[in-house]
Amino acid sequence: MTRETEKRGGAQLPSTTRVLAQLTRPVLRALPVRALVATAAVALLIAALPRLLSDEPDQWSALVALRAAALTFALGLAFVLDDPARDLTSSVPTRRVLRTALRVALVAPFAAAWWTAAVLLIPSRIRPPVGDMTLEAAAAAVLSLAAAAAALRFTAEPEPGQRVAAGFLVVALVSPLALPNDWGMYVTPAEKQWGVGHDHWAMVLVGAVVVWAACGPEPVRRRRLIPTRSAGSGLSGV
Repeated sequence: MTRETEKRGGAQLPSTTRVLAQLTRPVLRALPVRALVATAAVALLIAALPRLLSDEPDQWSALVALRAAALTFALGLAFVLDDPARDLTSSVPTRRVLRTALRVALVAPFAAAWWTAAVLLIPSRIRPPVGDMTLEAAAAAVLSLAAAAAALRFTAEPEPGQRVAAGFLVVALVSPLALPNDWGMYVTPAEKQWGVGHDHWAMVLVGAVVVWAACGPEPVRRRRLIPTRSAGSGLSGV
């Protein structure tokens, strides 16, 4: 009995790996490449603005540019989970959690390369702390993906990316005005709330991961009673 269980467990991993390998090409073709490339290009342009607009850019402009660039790229990530063929893919044997993980895994190297380029566009002498800014960018990115996952979980819309991006943008623009200044989430590195603010950014990141994980499975569809005809008594099951 133990040997049979070990054989099944050992065969499960290669089977999942083969399935993911077979899905890689179609999932790659289904990714919103135009949206990702467009938002990445605009975000890089935003990150380069301090260097382009002034011979002597200051730290504040660099911080604002890098935050705006991270927000812009996060808007593009809201489209990553769009699935025009959702009605078909929801019935395939591969779970949506795996399909979503594969999409994100394919986008992750591109996102890492983009963030590296955005950081390097900021002159080193005025560059904000890279680790803290990476935390902010990661929180924004995962929050965008979590919002998209929630939209797929609780609605039947196959491509909620546009609405998610619009809502995410509104929240991002309102939050600096709505959140208490003591939270320090939008302060400069010179202010004493900088460390506290990034503790809050870490909480946002963890919360977004939890929401994303909770919204990963396929939504439970309500069962409908379908009238069926019987041979002798007309309709049954009503």
